[in-house]
Amino acid sequence: MKISKILISFLLFTCLLAVPPLLLQYFDNGDLLVPNFWTIFFFISALTLIIIVTVLLVQQKNNEMYAAAFLGATTFKLLACLIFVLIFIKKSHPEKLNFVLDFMYLYFLNTVFEIYGLLRNLRNQNSK
Repeated sequence: MKISKILISFLLFTCLLAVPPLLLQYFDNGDLLVPNFWTIFFFISALTLIIIVTVLLVQQKNNEMYAAAFLGATTFKLLACLIFVLIFIKKSHPEKLNFVLDFMYLYFLNTVFEIYGLLRNLRNQNSK
């Protein structure tokens, strides 16, 4: 799969992922969203995009390094998110339950998309 196809899929996914928080923000007065929710949204989305593109570029350069790149990128994403959470909580003191729900919504769905896109790409490479 070409990088352009996964980028288009990622943009569509990101737009669909933003719809429920937008609806909550306008119809629920934003009570379920933490302050600066969109900062979390853009950070995790950008991190996912960087990881997907990096792993795909590594795969194009050296197919044997795909597994190592994927594991390294996943570890980097987890550590980057943990550092981000630490800084975010220290700075803004959000409500705990809402923060956990918002963060997990974004983190897990982005991770599912990342794994799906990379495995779909790997499957296409194996069929050649």
